Amino acid sequence: MKRIGLLGGMSWQSSALYYSLINELVAERLGGFHSADLIMRSVDFAEVERLQAEAAWDSVGDLLASAARDLESAGADLIVLCTNTMHKVAPQIQSAVTIPLLHLGDVTAAAVQATGITSVGLLGTRFTMQESFYRDRIASHGLTVIVPDADDRATVNRIIYDELVHGIVHDESRAAFIDIIGRLAQAGAQGVILGCTEIELLVRPGDTPLPVFATTSIHAAAAVDAALDGA
Repeated sequence: MKRIGLLGGMSWQSSALYYSLINELVAERLGGFHSADLIMRSVDFAEVERLQAEAAWDSVGDLLASAARDLESAGADLIVLCTNTMHKVAPQIQSAVTIPLLHLGDVTAAAVQATGITSVGLLGTRFTMQESFYRDRIASHGLTVIVPDADDRATVNRIIYDELVHGIVHDESRAAFIDIIGRLAQAGAQGVILGCTEIELLVRPGDTPLPVFATTSIHAAAAVDAALDGA
């Protein structure tokens, strides 16, 4: 079994979900008393959020690259960045280490393609929805990516930062997300990517008529596949 390095803390709620999911999947795959061989380097999200707000992407890239080097030094065989938004600096992280970074955009696109869906809605932070670093990575796999309009993007971003990253879940916010997903369907989306790890605290399969692609679950499963490859 390869050692998984989790680069988390953005936020810690979703990082805890990664830890649980990966261990559950290893136990299912291997049985008995097996659990995952992993290490976590968790950063202070307050510092990351401040740098995001200042658009100081080189600085946050340096911060996460340093954390990635810590994981490699501790014996990690691959790195899982436990956040969608900070894949904006994925190239900076990957260039800092010699072990592979399992890119969330690639494994999510593969999961969408496996269902035969060709047009997918994307929910996430305003950075993930508005900027090209994530949308283009998904689209590079031959998928059409649809994002909400400006008002809906503002609603999604507010709920993520004001509620979900603090572990707060409101029924009214779930209803708002479901309405937004409905509008994405009207715009042609055949499914929707929950492109922020915390959204899985709020929206669950069955909450919406569209199939949802939960990126935390997808990423965790891909990490286990990579760790157990050949095991």
